[in-house]
Amino acid sequence: MPAENWEQRFLAPTRTLPKWSNHAPERAVFLSDEEGSYQGYTWDRSTGVTRRFTDERVGVLYATISGDGSEAIWFSDPTGDESGGWLAVSFEGGGEPRELLPGAPGGWPDGLALGRDLAVGVIADRDGFALYASDRGGPAKEIFRDVDLVQFSGTDLHLEGFDHVGLSADETLVCVEVAQEGDNIHHALLILDPRTGAEVGRLGDGPDRTIHAYAWSPVLGDQRMLFGHERDADRSRPGIWNVATGERTDLRIDLPGEVVPADWWPDGRSLLLVHLFRGRDRAYRYDLERGTLTELLHPPGEIHGARVRPDGRVWFRLSNGASAPILVDDAGEEVLTTVPGGLREGRPYRDWLFRNPAGDTVHGWLCTPPGDGPFPLYLKVHGGPTWLYLDTWWSDVQALVDDGFAVAMVNYRGSLGYGRAWRDHIIGNIGFPEVEDVVAGLDDLVARGEADPARVVIGGWSWGGYITLLALGTHPDRFAAGVAGVPVGDYMESYDDSAPSLQAYDRSLAGGIVHDIPEFIAERSPITYVDRVKVPVLVLVGEHDTRCVPGQVYRYVDALRAAGGDVELYSYDEGHSSYVVEEEIREWRTVMEFLRRRVPQP
Repeated sequence: MPAENWEQRFLAPTRTLPKWSNHAPERAVFLSDEEGSYQGYTWDRSTGVTRRFTDERVGVLYATISGDGSEAIWFSDPTGDESGGWLAVSFEGGGEPRELLPGAPGGWPDGLALGRDLAVGVIADRDGFALYASDRGGPAKEIFRDVDLVQFSGTDLHLEGFDHVGLSADETLVCVEVAQEGDNIHHALLILDPRTGAEVGRLGDGPDRTIHAYAWSPVLGDQRMLFGHERDADRSRPGIWNVATGERTDLRIDLPGEVVPADWWPDGRSLLLVHLFRGRDRAYRYDLERGTLTELLHPPGEIHGARVRPDGRVWFRLSNGASAPILVDDAGEEVLTTVPGGLREGRPYRDWLFRNPAGDTVHGWLCTPPGDGPFPLYLKVHGGPTWLYLDTWWSDVQALVDDGFAVAMVNYRGSLGYGRAWRDHIIGNIGFPEVEDVVAGLDDLVARGEADPARVVIGGWSWGGYITLLALGTHPDRFAAGVAGVPVGDYMESYDDSAPSLQAYDRSLAGGIVHDIPEFIAERSPITYVDRVKVPVLVLVGEHDTRCVPGQVYRYVDALRAAGGDVELYSYDEGHSSYVVEEEIREWRTVMEFLRRRVPQP
């Protein structure tokens, strides 16, 4: 039987931005779901041959290439709980995989840096975060450990193609991001000797200001680090730190919104910058000597990944709301052929601005079917929470529009891309501001005649699932149904079994370990409001999820049923997300059938 039209949305294959080593630029590694699940592929540009090199049951989330181009590398996660270990195999194929960091314990990965001689990785366990280094394939040595967050780059604006953050070009220095005095949201930079673990330098901007590492200069012996900071403005701006001299240069870029450093040109004289404003990206070349910006032309939308090639050309992975991702260079030429299949075109997004009850202007996106409203509305709530919706391709958005829904995406307080104050508004104040902004967006769309108030669904995954359940309990009369994918349902029970990076983040976001602030956590937990939920709810749970652990999801489901609530449950045998195409289609088939049964049709 041919797939329904909406299913074709999920059958359009994706290839990520290829990663190469500067020492072997004609060899690259990328991820693709073209054979049914996300797996690692090698690509030899000299021959044009691509070859799959992984066969992980639950798919692969991280893959890269060794510093000399001789090996393809991936993170093996057997169950989908996002823990495991790094493996390496010959680029040409053949032979058994080897441990990249021999002797290092399994755990949760928080970054990897590769040179010709050194492999350096952060692995988290229940005792904290450790930095391991292996010299020329030898036993991994723990060179640094902390109970609080350690990682190579923690920003959600970090772009694909960035495996050159950690090690300097001459492999004498390694840069990690660390928590500032227990603050796991606002980071400082720490420079270490990767062979001894000795501290070489530290850069921080103090309380409530974060610094993110982006890339060492590619020039051998040049110890300049490209970073992003918030020191002089509410918005992110690039800077350069010369670790050898201690000199710091904050670049003055006269653009609205966020300016995110992405890469160096090979001679170290220019920078690739990505400008993010109201959910759309633009790329620029910044000449360090002249202080000039030159825009690089590319299709509008989201830049998923960008990197400068050794010949000075820029490779991009791009998409927008109406078009699935493509891989092109700065001349518009296709870099890597798009694999045919599925539906790759859809309805475009419209910019959307409205006011919340606090008087703030909130930005979001609206995608509607042909014709005039009011439409049944699906409020798609993003996760993170420090993330955002851009003008980007979402298979589920187009599937819902195919089925007659308008889809609205709100970049609520807590989202990236709208300044530090907007992002940090929810620190110590989780849940309620996000719900308030999403409901304000609903009010605006009803007033505009875009949404039918009797046919409104709220849905989201992860933190979006948390906001969905909280909104259903605190605003029970506003929705016809809810869809909560891998949500936080019982906040108190979510902490203990979460991955270490999630625990560290949560301590800083909520204002402490949840067990030490029970009254606040109870107030902001969806399970507190189960007796007020009036509409049918579909809950999806991953049995090996270590972000929104399944036990607390089942506690919420049981509590809602005990309170007389109408809840349907779907579970799958992987983690926070599935990287298997058939499983993703099964999940969305369950969602679509739930909506067709539960939401009144015109």
